[in-house]
Amino acid sequence: MKEEKEQVVKKELTYIEKVWHTVAIVALLVSVILIARVAFNILLMVLAGSLISVYFHGLGDVIERKTKLSRKWAMTISVTLSFVILGLLLWFMGSTIQVQVAELSNTLPHTVNVFKEKLGESTIGQKILDNFSDGNTTNLTHTIQAFFSTSFGVIGDIYIIAFLGIFFTSNPDSYKKGILLLVPKSRKELSKHIMDRISLALKGWLKSMMVSIVLITILIATSLSIISIPMAMVLGLIAGSLKLIPNLGSLLAMIPGVLLALTISTNTAIIVAIIYIVSQTIVSNIITPLIQKKMIDLPPALTLISQLIMGVLSGALGIILAVPLLSIIIILVDELYVKKINEA
Repeated sequence: MKEEKEQVVKKELTYIEKVWHTVAIVALLVSVILIARVAFNILLMVLAGSLISVYFHGLGDVIERKTKLSRKWAMTISVTLSFVILGLLLWFMGSTIQVQVAELSNTLPHTVNVFKEKLGESTIGQKILDNFSDGNTTNLTHTIQAFFSTSFGVIGDIYIIAFLGIFFTSNPDSYKKGILLLVPKSRKELSKHIMDRISLALKGWLKSMMVSIVLITILIATSLSIISIPMAMVLGLIAGSLKLIPNLGSLLAMIPGVLLALTISTNTAIIVAIIYIVSQTIVSNIITPLIQKKMIDLPPALTLISQLIMGVLSGALGIILAVPLLSIIIILVDELYVKKINEA
């Protein structure tokens, strides 16, 4: 009898221990999720800094390959050349851009009013305007402000991302070794392979984005200048910058150009819309696929879903980094799960 009682006590203790273990695991998971939610924007800034480092190293690879210089000199030239080119662009184009930005800011309210007047001429347009009551407009304003809000302010985030990029560029091996130290010996080769795949995917995305931004900016600015649309350079820069946001960026970039063209005439607005559509189509469907051969083929629906989720979680920065983050997740799932179940 005594032995049976002792066994029952042991079973009860074991059950209690299991309950506490379960509670502890759940509490730990909740804590990790809460910390990750709070620190998610920080993790995105780390990813953005990593992309800057990938850019510098990618350009350094090209310089090293073409000039046969040492890695140290190639990286020095890569960083210096990038800042020199950026400085020269700001020097030669800064004053023009500043004037056009100020002009666009002053013109935009009048442009919106003209758009409202033209929209109100039709029955459907009047119904659309009625739906945008003062309350809806206020809610929309708050939504936009929340969307573009950042952890440390826009300028603060830019400084943090820039410094992270420089730190990652100066000594990337130490960070890679630090990650590998956390991995068991049996998994080190797999971890190196995964990091190489991720690096290759990020390089492909970054290269395609840079080429797309430059081409869209030139195409839009040149085309709008030819048909005498004011502030063409700024509209081109807006279109190029919004190219960072796949799918949604093209639509958002078209809005200020078409609204501005409406102040001239309806036919001009139609021509401007066609210019945007043709330019975006050429770059997105012809040029970008040729550059993105080394990238993962991401389904458009999955890309859009990831952008919506990241937009809710982290606003503008989340949408911009949704594609590279999705690429990283797909690589991790492929290497750590898909390949294993296919081998089994």
